Amino acid sequence: MEKWTPKHEAPEPLEGPVVATVVGGTILWFVLFLAQLPFYGWFVDRGHTWWVWTPLAGAGLGLIGIWYVRGRDAALKRHAARAEVKDAAGAEAADKALSNDRPDRADRTA
Repeated sequence: MEKWTPKHEAPEPLEGPVVATVVGGTILWFVLFLAQLPFYGWFVDRGHTWWVWTPLAGAGLGLIGIWYVRGRDAALKRHAARAEVKDAAGAEAADKALSNDRPDRADRTA
């Protein structure tokens, strides 16, 4: 069983254009629905109407996905901005603390 034990850590997940990917997929589902709509009678005759409604369901779920990934992307950007401000404030406080520890030239002469 030891040979199946992972030898290294898993890599970090890749972050790509998530919003664009979900929007593109949603558009593709809706286009597929529209492309099958003229053949609705053919699908009805063969009892395969679910082929028409499945892409519509995919487009509807894609709209929910767009809402979700846009919110996630905005939350990630807010978090990154807060972290950047916090890092800048921390660096400024550290510089101020270091400058308070060092005596000024006026203190040296006294």
